[in-house]
Amino acid sequence: MGHTIRHRGVVERAERDRVFVRVEKESACAGCHAKGLCGESGSERVIEVHTSQAEEYRAGERVVVALERGSMGALSVLWAYVLPLVVLLVVLFGLHALGVGDGPAALASIGAVALYYVGLRVMRHYFDRKIKFTIIKE
Repeated sequence: MGHTIRHRGVVERAERDRVFVRVEKESACAGCHAKGLCGESGSERVIEVHTSQAEEYRAGERVVVALERGSMGALSVLWAYVLPLVVLLVVLFGLHALGVGDGPAALASIGAVALYYVGLRVMRHYFDRKIKFTIIKE
């Protein structure tokens, strides 16, 4: 595996088996190819960390959230960018080959990609199990 990506943050709240940590976006995020999947937007974001020790963390406590770099980065790019492009092109050219006009084929392609992203959203729990964050006290 690769090295670990670490973010310093502050515990926002802890619930049963989850800790919500507010982290500031770091300059390393700007060059990351999977930044869209981890919620990189704005100057800060909240990361949900699943842990059996959630009761040990209190709001306002400073912590470090870590993510092991590995194959999930490549898979994230595949799911977020490559597969939607394939869906768009297959629907567009498939409908065009069936004699559907350019406008309706383009709209159907965009609709298909929108449905694809809705499907990804529905499957977010699958991805939550695959992308594991860990948390440690600072």
